[in-house]
Amino acid sequence: MDPVDLPLTTDRLRLRPYVESDAEAQLRILSREDVSRFLLQDPWTAEVAETQIAKRIPRTGLETESRALALVIETADGLDSLEGSRVIGDIALWLEDGSEEKAEIGWILDPAAGGHGFATEAAIAVLNVAFDHYGLHRVFAQMDARNTASAKLAQRIAMRQEAHLRKDWWSKGEWTDTLIFGMLASDRQTA
Repeated sequence: MDPVDLPLTTDRLRLRPYVESDAEAQLRILSREDVSRFLLQDPWTAEVAETQIAKRIPRTGLETESRALALVIETADGLDSLEGSRVIGDIALWLEDGSEEKAEIGWILDPAAGGHGFATEAAIAVLNVAFDHYGLHRVFAQMDARNTASAKLAQRIAMRQEAHLRKDWWSKGEWTDTLIFGMLASDRQTA
């Protein structure tokens, strides 16, 4: 696999690799109870933010040792400079264990940035990279079934709901349901 050309840019967003200074901006988002509620981790502390960002920095492509691409979602007044940019979340793509053709996608968006189509724009850009650059066969997303915003996003980007697993995941003191959405490379050709 060849490296992907980063950052990815869309009409309104820059999707770029992580840097150490992203810890503060991501802490602002991931320390929120309403954001972390549906995630595997508890709300972030400053220490957790530094540790997690350090883990994400080397995730620069599926062809790397990390087998993952972790990108900061950033809005910008002018995409040619960082001036006026604002971190609004992140999006990641990682190869499924033992596979070079299947990957999982995940996203987190600051609720204050919701309702403007930013997550949709970012997810489509990463799916384009997944299928057009990396030539993947399948991309899937798994989420807490109570996370209706994430499920709606998966539907908006034309992923198909493939499963609703009942009480299959023990998370934060309770059994939770999981939704699984998927997209095949061939789905994009018929959409």
